[in-house]
Amino acid sequence: MQLREAIQTAVQRLQDAHVGSPRMNAELLATFVLGCDRAHLYAHGDRGLTKDEIARYDEALAERARGVPAQYITGHQEFWGMDLIVSPAVLIPRPETEHLIETVLELAREHAPQRVVDVGTGSGCIALALAREFSKAELHATELSAEALEIARANAARHQLEQRVQFHQTDLLAGMEEAAFDYVLSNPPYIGDWEADSVEAQVRGFEPRQALFAGPSGLEVFARLIPQAQKVLRPGGWLVMEIGHSSRDRVCELLLEWREIRVTNDLQGIARVVAARR
Repeated sequence: MQLREAIQTAVQRLQDAHVGSPRMNAELLATFVLGCDRAHLYAHGDRGLTKDEIARYDEALAERARGVPAQYITGHQEFWGMDLIVSPAVLIPRPETEHLIETVLELAREHAPQRVVDVGTGSGCIALALAREFSKAELHATELSAEALEIARANAARHQLEQRVQFHQTDLLAGMEEAAFDYVLSNPPYIGDWEADSVEAQVRGFEPRQALFAGPSGLEVFARLIPQAQKVLRPGGWLVMEIGHSSRDRVCELLLEWREIRVTNDLQGIARVVAARR
C-alpha cells in the first residue's frame, strides 16, 4: 500500500469514527509511525509502506478511533515552544495555559520573580516554561501524583532544566509553609461534577480525572489553594491561576481580601487567568 492511499483510507476511517479534524489526525499519526515530518508525506506519497509500518499505523488509528487523544498515542505535546513528553498520568498541556505564562511575563515587568512555585505541575509545562524565561529565578513545582512527577522530571531533563526546578511530591502547598515566594502559579482542577456531561468525551474518558474535576462546585481546589498561597507569598507577591470559562466571578469572590485582582482573557474574550496580589 502506498503512503498516499494509506492516509486517504485513514481519513475516511477517522471520519466514520466521528473524530474531529480527521486529516490532521491521520497525517499526525502517519508522521509518528514513520518518524518523519508532514512535508515528507506530501513529497513521498507514492512510497510503499512495509507490513510493520501498516500494522503500527493501523494500531495507532484504532486507538484514535476509540477516542484516545493523539498526544497520548504519540507521547508528545508542544507547549511554549517545547516538545514535552505526555502520558495518561498527566493533563495534556493546552494552548490556553500559555496565557498564564504571558500574564506572569506582564506582571514581571513590575515585580521580577526571585522565587516561584508551580502548584500541581503535571507535565511540568508551566514550571519549565518559566525556567526558560527567568534564568535567575529559583523555581519549585509541587505535584501529588508520583506518576506525574516522573513525567515532569523527564521533561526537565529532556530540556536540560533539571537543575533549575526543584520538584516536591505534596498536596498543593503542604510542607511549603516556611517558604517565601514572589509568585504562586497553578492550573488547578476547576471543572465541577455538575459540568461533567459538557466535557469532551475524549477528555473525560482518558485524561486524569484528578487533574480535571475539583468536586461538586468546581471551586474546591481554589478554596484550599488561595489561603495556602496567602501564607507562603511575600507581601506584594502574586497568585496566578488558570480558571474555567464560567468561573471568573466565583473565583474573584474568594479573593476579595487580596490587594489587587487582574483578569486575563483569551483570544475569544473569555476570562482565562486570574492574578491576585497579596
